Amino acid sequence: MMKKTVVELFAGVGGFHLGLKNAGGWDVLWANQWEPGKKVQHAYDCYRSHFPETKAVNMDISVVNDNPTENPIPKHNLLVGGFPCQDYSVASTGAKGIEGKKGVLWWEIRRILERHQAPFVLLENVDRLLKSPTKQRGRDFAVMLACFRDLGYNVEWRVINAADYGFAQRRRRVFIFAYHETTNYYKRQVNKIDPTSLNQHLVKNGFFAQEFPIGSINDALPWELKEDLKDISDNYKNGAFGEAGIMFGDVIFTGKYEPAGQPPMTLGEVLVKEEVEEKYYLGENLEQWKYMKGAKEQPRKTKEGFEYMFREGAIAFPDPLERPARTMLTSESSKNRSTHVIEDPNSNNLRLLTPIEAERLNGFEDNWTKGMPEKFRYFCMGNALVVGLVTKMGKSLNEIFGNEVDTHLTKNVIHEKSSEYLDSNTVEEQKIIRLAKEESKNIIEAAKLDKQKMIFRAKEEAEKILENAKTEEQKIISQAEKEAARILKNADLQKQNIIKLAREEEMRIIEDAKNTAKIIIDSSKDKVMS
Repeated sequence: MMKKTVVELFAGVGGFHLGLKNAGGWDVLWANQWEPGKKVQHAYDCYRSHFPETKAVNMDISVVNDNPTENPIPKHNLLVGGFPCQDYSVASTGAKGIEGKKGVLWWEIRRILERHQAPFVLLENVDRLLKSPTKQRGRDFAVMLACFRDLGYNVEWRVINAADYGFAQRRRRVFIFAYHETTNYYKRQVNKIDPTSLNQHLVKNGFFAQEFPIGSINDALPWELKEDLKDISDNYKNGAFGEAGIMFGDVIFTGKYEPAGQPPMTLGEVLVKEEVEEKYYLGENLEQWKYMKGAKEQPRKTKEGFEYMFREGAIAFPDPLERPARTMLTSESSKNRSTHVIEDPNSNNLRLLTPIEAERLNGFEDNWTKGMPEKFRYFCMGNALVVGLVTKMGKSLNEIFGNEVDTHLTKNVIHEKSSEYLDSNTVEEQKIIRLAKEESKNIIEAAKLDKQKMIFRAKEEAEKILENAKTEEQKIISQAEKEAARILKNADLQKQNIIKLAREEEMRIIEDAKNTAKIIIDSSKDKVMS
């Protein structure tokens, strides 16, 4: 069994840590949390108070990566983290190859993957990642996938609405699971993956399939991601990625899906039973709240002077207690259109959610964030993930890690080990044989994957040929129909010309006959008169 050791990036108040802890047996060795521009690091302090056994580092992750000997990240088998959706474009740097924009956290994750080559990776992001940026839909996620591909990972992703799987918040987030080619899980998945039925693989055999069941994947077609990072950054044109998908090798399969989960908890179920403080009630601000929550249609003008009509629909006011909550944002503490307003079951008056209720919506224990300013308690919950989702994934990871060994040697390491053993005794020779067998097995597995890809590409090519043949056949038929129409038209014109000439000849003969008759008549008259 592989040791369940974890490094947690951008840890916040510990959502990943708590979720894995609830799944059982996970050891978070090291964590990083840093809030730029904040003198007091409330989220970090909260994390430390709940997980004192974990070495938590409160500094910019780029500083950690720039000084790996001063701030060493320990060897780990699972890398987790929730990171922001940013600009992932890359630039050429001459001999150094490519690099991402400074401050974009994905590139720091990539640096850690390059250095530590964690066997497994589980990341979380807003679902907008799959379709950003606006002017080049899907480019950013394509860049991420290409990074994973180049580092030897297969990737599966799923946009999960927590309410679809029994939780009290309609919070949609994309979870990204990557597994390295040196793992047993990778080899098992490669054996299961049929390039011609990737839909069924995601539904039945994928990482998310058991804990987050779905129906079939819709509007999906496989395609290949072969370009390098710079080319993808500059020229990607395949569009946004679907809510569910997989990348194995350089083959991409992605589309939409229908969840087959379980009934959600409701907002009413997370409310505190006792009376809440007066400060949470709307009071005299009721009319302002009604305006913010209501539908609007107003003329507006841009800085450039362009006039347009601003429209927005109404938000339920108050929020219905019999349904799951809407997605909680970092602005939950403010007088804001997106802030939840409920009718208190005890007083029947309108009020805001309390910090404890906000914590419950994400599955944290009551008063998890107690000790920091109230405004920041809401902010942290607006940034957090739904803990129960990670617990479900942790259960799947428990099974995966149970079938792994606590090593992930690369092929290069295997070759190095083989070289070291060449002049050793019989025991060492046996090790070489074992390693050689493992290497042969890897080669066979790779060959199987290549064969599957060849079959997939051959089928694709056959479909293209058939399609081209159909198109060519249609062209020939169309040309034949046009030629037949042309001949018929010409024949009709010739017929009309012949009829016209015949009529003209007939008229000429009649006219000649008339003239001849007149001459004869005139001649006869002359004879009679004489």
